[in-house]
Amino acid sequence: MPDVSVLLTTCHDVVDAVAAAIAGVGDWSPAGERAGQYAIDLVADAAALAVLDRPGLGVLSEESGLHRSDAPLMAVVDPVDGSTNAAHGIPWYATSICVVDGDGPLVAVVANQATGERYEAIRGTGARRDGVRIEPRRVTAMGSAIVALTGYPARHLGWAQFRAFGAAALDLCAVADGRVDAFAVCGGAHLAPWDYLGGMLVCREASATVRSVGTAQRGGVPAGTVSGGGGPGGGGPGGGGPGGELSGDDLVVLQPSARRALVAAGTVELRDSLVALLAGVGAGAGAGAGAGAGAGAGAGAGAGAGAGAGANLLSGSPSGA
Repeated sequence: MPDVSVLLTTCHDVVDAVAAAIAGVGDWSPAGERAGQYAIDLVADAAALAVLDRPGLGVLSEESGLHRSDAPLMAVVDPVDGSTNAAHGIPWYATSICVVDGDGPLVAVVANQATGERYEAIRGTGARRDGVRIEPRRVTAMGSAIVALTGYPARHLGWAQFRAFGAAALDLCAVADGRVDAFAVCGGAHLAPWDYLGGMLVCREASATVRSVGTAQRGGVPAGTVSGGGGPGGGGPGGGGPGGELSGDDLVVLQPSARRALVAAGTVELRDSLVALLAGVGAGAGAGAGAGAGAGAGAGAGAGAGAGAGANLLSGSPSGA
């Protein structure tokens, strides 16, 4: 069993290193080496890797991909989640790091680099914000819920209010500590493992609930189900903290190409309501397109409207850009 206190310290060291590195950058707006990337992403990634290289952890980074893929522990890191927010001076961007073993997420730190606020979680021990235990609000009815979104559904889902903050790792932590009641990835948007694994462990250890939904399931095999190899994908018995399942969870993937849509909430009732509503939106959009197509030339406009609704549902972009 790895020393989780040492791993937690390493995660905090990564946050500190990234904070120091980006503080030295005068202009955060220049582009990086690919679409959606900023120069500060590369600066932050270099700082994170310098820390993670010392203990020899495997690394899956948004900016530089896989390093030491056969290591028994894999650090999944987004050096700057919400880099568009950062570049525009919006104080909602984070460094997110989650160390994964054969049983799933083990240790995580998600830090708002604009405010210094830090969330941490160790599997089986609960979650904390700046050292204080956190838990979600227990809202069960959609009509009473404040829902954070990545993407936007084809229609209003009946929430009391919604927010679109632009940094999924922090959005998940906001569910964990009750600032919002739920978080949904919808409208064809999707997340990569580095976007959500840290926040997911914080959520589950705070006793919030997280599950995947049936869109944007692309690439990757769940950790704990892959045969062979000594890394986190090599399999092992299921683990689990207060918040739920880990081993075999289809959200726990360690491939750079993997993309997932998910829903998080403070209660199972609210989570399942969101999942059902999102499924209904998708079915409705598809039915509208099909009905329009089958109605002939006279109903071509109807088909176009149905297709438009479907396109709205199925279009989107990754969070954290």
